[in-house]
Amino acid sequence: MSINSLGHLYFEHLQVPLKKRRRMDEHGENFNKEIENTKRTHQLKDKITEMRNTLEGISGLDDAEEQISNLEDRATKENKEDTSVDASQENQEDLGLWEEKFGKFVDVKVNGPASIGLDFSLHGFEHLYGIPQHAESHQLKNTGDGDAYRLYNLDVYGYKIHDKMGIYGSVPYLLAHKPGRTLGIFWLNASETLVEINTEPAVKYTLTQMGPVAAKQKVRSQTDVHWMSESGIIDVFLLTGPTPSDVFKQYSYLTGTQAMPPLFSLGYHQCRWNYEDEQDVKAVDAGFDEHDIPYDVMWLDIEHTEGKRYFTWDKKRFPNPKRMQELLRNKKRKLVVISDPHIKIDPDYSVYAEAKEQGFFVRNHEGGDFEGVCWPGLSSYLDFTNPKVREWYSSLFTFSAYQGSTDILYIWNDMNEPSVFRGPELTMQKNAIHHGNWEHRELHNIYGFYQQMATAEGLIQRSKGKERPFVLTRSFFAGSQKYGAVWTGDNTAEWSYLKISIPMLLTLSVTGIPFCGADVGGFIGNPEAELLVRWYQAGAYQPFFRGHATMNTKRREPWLFGEEHTRLIREAIRQRYTLLPYWYSLFYRAHVAAEPVMRPLWIEFPEELNTFGVEDEYMLGSALLVHPVTEPKATTVSVFLPGSNEVWYDSKTGTHWEGACTVKIPVTLDTIPVFQRGGSIVPIKTTIGKSTGYMTDSPYGLRVALSTKGSAMGELYLDDGHSFQYLHQKQFLHRKFSFLSGVLTNSCADKRGHHPSKCVVERVFVLGLKKQPSSVTTHSSDGKEEPVVFTYCTTMATLSLEKLSLNISADWEVHIK
Repeated sequence: MSINSLGHLYFEHLQVPLKKRRRMDEHGENFNKEIENTKRTHQLKDKITEMRNTLEGISGLDDAEEQISNLEDRATKENKEDTSVDASQENQEDLGLWEEKFGKFVDVKVNGPASIGLDFSLHGFEHLYGIPQHAESHQLKNTGDGDAYRLYNLDVYGYKIHDKMGIYGSVPYLLAHKPGRTLGIFWLNASETLVEINTEPAVKYTLTQMGPVAAKQKVRSQTDVHWMSESGIIDVFLLTGPTPSDVFKQYSYLTGTQAMPPLFSLGYHQCRWNYEDEQDVKAVDAGFDEHDIPYDVMWLDIEHTEGKRYFTWDKKRFPNPKRMQELLRNKKRKLVVISDPHIKIDPDYSVYAEAKEQGFFVRNHEGGDFEGVCWPGLSSYLDFTNPKVREWYSSLFTFSAYQGSTDILYIWNDMNEPSVFRGPELTMQKNAIHHGNWEHRELHNIYGFYQQMATAEGLIQRSKGKERPFVLTRSFFAGSQKYGAVWTGDNTAEWSYLKISIPMLLTLSVTGIPFCGADVGGFIGNPEAELLVRWYQAGAYQPFFRGHATMNTKRREPWLFGEEHTRLIREAIRQRYTLLPYWYSLFYRAHVAAEPVMRPLWIEFPEELNTFGVEDEYMLGSALLVHPVTEPKATTVSVFLPGSNEVWYDSKTGTHWEGACTVKIPVTLDTIPVFQRGGSIVPIKTTIGKSTGYMTDSPYGLRVALSTKGSAMGELYLDDGHSFQYLHQKQFLHRKFSFLSGVLTNSCADKRGHHPSKCVVERVFVLGLKKQPSSVTTHSSDGKEEPVVFTYCTTMATLSLEKLSLNISADWEVHIK
């Protein structure tokens, strides 16, 4: 890998700021011209270097030396022409460098125009991933024929798909991968950023002609990545791997790992804009029980407040919010309410009055409070970049300050890009002023990050440091994983949005944000029943699982589409709850080792080129491969099963295939293709409750899928699911399962942990056992041996053990002879 600066690292010779490549046509032409001039100068210098290297040690080639001299003169001349463009302030003003207009808005750049950039040449790499958030493919595309990837957090309602336009969040971090090597580039900059990518595929041989000399050389593939930011300094980290897991750990040392989520947040969430009142909430909650569908969290959007004043309740719609929360608590469920960064300008609103008095709002460039329009009307915006503002905001979540809240209430930060309805690109002017006199342009992409940080800290303080928070944010930055979850924003009820959600979530996952999801059913519009069922099936196998819909859409609770569709949605949600022990164990690995929960195939199969571009299927951990159905009226799907030494088992039928092949799987509306990898053991719950809280002591099962060598391994992580005692007092269980030579073993994976559990393993299901056993016995740690009744299916080579009673926290063995 090589790094080349374009001219001066700070791009002072360009004297051109980054331009919005959309909606700013009057400046875009100048911007593109300047980039092309700089690139051309750079390419000439590269050509000179290449020619000198070729000529090294060869004499008598006067014509080639003359070529070099001419090229050097040309490069010098073009560089002088570029810099002379900006010889005077008058010329700069003519180009719109000190002021930029966006509609009626004028961006006055008191510090003058500046931008920074850096080139990276990645030798031998053709496959790049990362730099969310875009509604685009998982593998990054060449940008030579179109727009660069833009990192600029914006409120984009019904965003366009297959587009490099920035949407709600930004993580300026990409990964490059090839067989034998993975590396990462983390460009730590929160201002507007463009990333250009140019990949040159490998060419076996190329013929070069230098005068009378011809040379044949092998040319490796290479990808050039150009980062360009409007403001800031060059602060870049190169993560050298060499494996994917090494890069994930290296990145986590810089930005942190995923916060350990409370268990309830891995269940199903029910939301819409808006549930009308307390009676509506009660009726929807009862509907889940009536139709035997588990769920964990009810959500309330902005209409629950008094006139869009956050930390309040509409007195007519929600006269007794504590009673409503007690109703949910009695069913071991939770409530999430929204809290946005804009504060209604109203002297009688205590949150506004106190923030105003203490100077806690972002200021405009003239020194007054910045004012913009959002849901409440005219609003000011809290300056979360100020530590004192974050501390004060955190205090608003105390029970005494937030009247009507209880300890089962959690928070949703929305509109925090920040969204400003009458602002340029629906966001804040870049010359607004933050704490420390920093302009908004310097830190735009990190604004929402700071709100989520303050919110999470507020929920922790509310419990005096005892309870884990849950905070969902729409806007995010590198490190947001430390404070909660994110989602893909205002998607649309169309098949294409279901399909694009998979690569979008894979990209978030590999860039350090594993707790991510997409609104099930599509936020905008009314999904047909088939699409809704398929979206529930996909969402059940994605980390954050929430149904959501915008105002004025038809109601779409899971039981409103007829009995058959209700059954299918119920089955999808119940599958989610069955797998909760596996989900929770994966999040523990994400928390302690930065391992993605939802993984593209190339992470698990880093040497297999044919996995590098796959984005319609993915791995959950290392054990499950999921291929959601994303086409209407599908009767078959083609599933790629990787790994020449692997065996894969259909999770529903037990049918098995050898790896390194594509298989056509017949599907009906009740099918979601999920495959368990041979060599894995997946823990499940055998009994489903109304919510996760009902399942604390319910029994476990183990799904054992044998490898081609007849072995398997797996693990289970278990704690109380809500507190920090796993961290401070080591109150957890981490168990290791192994199957080798006919013996299934449960042993301790981490002796530091201790957590009492009444749970037992009551079922074991073994896939790929080629010979019928003569006997099965259990062996406890005290030497006690007991026979087990078993069922063996010769056709499917499966063994089923029922009515076991093996304590999950104890050491034991099951012998199959």
